[in-house]
Parts: sequence; C-alpha cells; structure tokens
Amino acid sequence: MSRTPRLPSAILRAAACTGLAALTLTACGSGSGTDTAGSGSGSVKVGLITKTDTNPFFVKMKEGAEKAAKENGAQLMTAAGKFDGDNAGQVTAVENMVAAGVKGILITPSDSKAIVPAIAKAKAKGVLVIALDTPTEPESAVDALFATDNLKAGQLIGEYAKAAMKGKTAKIATLDLAPGVSVGIQRHNGFLKGFGATDKDVACAQDTGGDQAKGQTAMENCLQKEPGVNVVYTINEPAALGAYTALKAKGREKDVLIVSVDGGCTGTQAVKDGKITATSQQYPLKMAAEGVKAVVTYAKGGKKASGYTDTGVTLITDKTQAGVTAKDTAYGLENCWG
Repeated sequence: MSRTPRLPSAILRAAACTGLAALTLTACGSGSGTDTAGSGSGSVKVGLITKTDTNPFFVKMKEGAEKAAKENGAQLMTAAGKFDGDNAGQVTAVENMVAAGVKGILITPSDSKAIVPAIAKAKAKGVLVIALDTPTEPESAVDALFATDNLKAGQLIGEYAKAAMKGKTAKIATLDLAPGVSVGIQRHNGFLKGFGATDKDVACAQDTGGDQAKGQTAMENCLQKEPGVNVVYTINEPAALGAYTALKAKGREKDVLIVSVDGGCTGTQAVKDGKITATSQQYPLKMAAEGVKAVVTYAKGGKKASGYTDTGVTLITDKTQAGVTAKDTAYGLENCWG
C-alpha cells in the first residue's frame, strides 16, 4: 500500500483549522504556535464552549481555562456561538470536539434544552460534560454544574434595592436577557423575590440579550411607557450601562436606582463611578479553572465530577444599606472576575 505524501506542517495546520470551522483550537491561532498547554500527544484534551467569544464574561472564562490548562498540562480547545442563542453553533462545536478526542467538555449552554441531545451523544462516547454558569434543562443532562447561584445573585440586588428605596413607591423596569434562558429567568425571579415584588409590580419589562446598545433602546422604550421609572434591574452590566446612557440623555441618571449582576471589572468600575448603584459579582475564572481540573482528574483516574458546585457571589456597592451584607468597590475591583 502506497503512503500518502507528507504535507508541510503549515498546510496541515490550515486544514485542521478549516475542517473544524466551528471549533477554535488554540493551536490554530496565529502567534501561539502551540496548544494552550501540553502539546504532546499524551496531554489531556479539554474543550470549552461559550455562548460567544466577545462578551467580556466569556473572555474572562476563557482566560481562566487557559491558565488552568497550562498549570495542569492539558490541551485546551475552545469554541463559541456566533451570537448568544446560537445553539446550532454549539452543537457543531460539541460534535467536533468529541471527534477531536477531548476527555471533557465545559459548556455555557446558549439553549439549555436544545443542547441536551448533543450532550447526551458526547456522554455516550465517554466524554465528561460540565455546564458552566448556565444549567441545562434538566440540570441532570450534564455530569456536573459549576456556576453562580443566579437566583441568589438576583435576590441580593433585589434586597439591596428594596432597602435603598427606604419605603418609597417603586416603579420598576426590568431589562432582561431573552425568553427561555435559565440564567435570565433565575436572576429576574431572584430580583423580584429579594425586592418582595412580582411581575405584576413591574412597570416595564424588555429583553436586551445582555447587549449595551439594546439595553439603551430598552430603557428608552421603558421611559416612553412609564416616565416615572425609578428602579432598574438589568441582567448584566452592559445592559445597565446602556440604561444609564438612556437615563442620562433624559437627565434622570441621578434619581434612578440601577442594580445589576456580573461584577466584571468594567461593571465594577461603573459602580465606583456611580453609574450603577450595586451589582452581584460572580467568578467565571473560578468556574473555568475548576472545570479544567475536573476534566484532568477524570482523564487520569476516572473520577467524575458530579452535582452542583456554587462558585460564589458577592454584592458590590459603595452605598451600603442596613441589613444588607456587601463589599465595597475596592474589594470588587481587586476580585473582579477572579
């Protein structure tokens, strides 16, 4: 049998990148030249699939995974949807990673239900699957979940907002994520629970996709519908900053309470600057790092991570309220997405 001629390494690398279109291998990136870590044939392959590769939260998550992979001698493969909600892109990434021989996949599901069949196929091939940040539906579809308690994150800012209003009548606007996304639902419900309100008490509800421009548009719409809005809950800090821009344009930025969730460095700085009053800080670096370690442990000894691991949440504000535990922005900036 004749042997196939050996192709130059540059062509092979280009073919690998093209063949895995939905899968971004660190080895394919210009400038790196090697995998994130452990480029040898014996290194453990770990996959990370995020909702997008542009949202700062997922950028930070990827950084955490890269650092953990390097520390644990693993080879990291990464992929992301083209947009938040791109289930088809995530399904393709799962399939490509399984074909590439990963021992485990870490995923932030764009669609908690629609991704389940692809996860089931991966698990049937012996791949450990861990959800990060966003649970699947059902949660048992994955082997384990490493995430913020999103209901608690929402509840913390709800309790804070209630205390900060000091008995004044609230006209609430909620700038949410998108229909059917569990993270958005949990944070929204947590906020209302903490505030002691229900959806009937919400004067205006708009979806933003967690996007700053859409957050601005949503706030503009709410101000048209209910000009007296004085409490704004947002799914994340980009949406909060969009809301702030819309309020500032109306001269309302100083008399409307904006609370949010995420605790990224930009968002925490916005709390310090007075654009956002308080935020619930979560820790994507920790989620990703713990996930990588769990896959390496599984690959080396067969022990599977299981159940839910709460990676923590902290209320960040410089305007503390009696009865509400919080840390200041100095703490928040030191720990933002650490």
